[in-house]
Amino acid sequence: MTHIEKIHFLHQLYQYRALGFNYIKHERNLTPPSVVVSDGSLQTLEKSLLACQLCALAKCRKKVVFGEGNPSASIMFIGEGPGASEDESGRPFVGRAGQLLTKIIENVLHVKRSEVYIANIVKCRPPKNRVPFPEEVDACKPFLLQQIAQINPRIIVALGSTSYHHLTGEFDSKITQVRGQVIAFGDAKLVPTYHPSFLLRNPSAKKEVYLDMLKVKSLL
Repeated sequence: MTHIEKIHFLHQLYQYRALGFNYIKHERNLTPPSVVVSDGSLQTLEKSLLACQLCALAKCRKKVVFGEGNPSASIMFIGEGPGASEDESGRPFVGRAGQLLTKIIENVLHVKRSEVYIANIVKCRPPKNRVPFPEEVDACKPFLLQQIAQINPRIIVALGSTSYHHLTGEFDSKITQVRGQVIAFGDAKLVPTYHPSFLLRNPSAKKEVYLDMLKVKSLL
């Protein structure tokens, strides 16, 4: 590890500790770090995030997109990052991809969208909807892990490769290789699948997502 890498790593550790983490294991595994939240409140966490300036995305955002849904949801969907519609509204998955996700939730899982919880790997829109940079994810991931810890879902659906890679730390596997698998993730089960925006470009892949959602439904 170079001197610059050590500085970056220490900076990340300080961010985690400031957000209430009592232990961080710096290796790639599928067990999320333990999290301690001061008052057990998603509202408090969201309020702290609204003032976040930990990465460059804060400079170009219109609104922070924290997440929404049932705070005691059994299923949590985690995407990549907000798009233009989400940046305007402050809500996750409200554009075309979000409309498709809502149909998947309601027509396949047969639950209302309001009964699941929906969030993203990063809470601010990357310019031109590009993939978030690793340092942007590093800055935002502690907030996401706090959300997961507080919601305590039984099932986490990773929408797309960016979500899967950064949740698990497994960067070598393609989403085509892992979609539909059931992976232990702490006390939850993680199921990767294609992102709804991918389905808009590749409608033939809807069949695979349908099968993945049937697997999710069987785990409830």
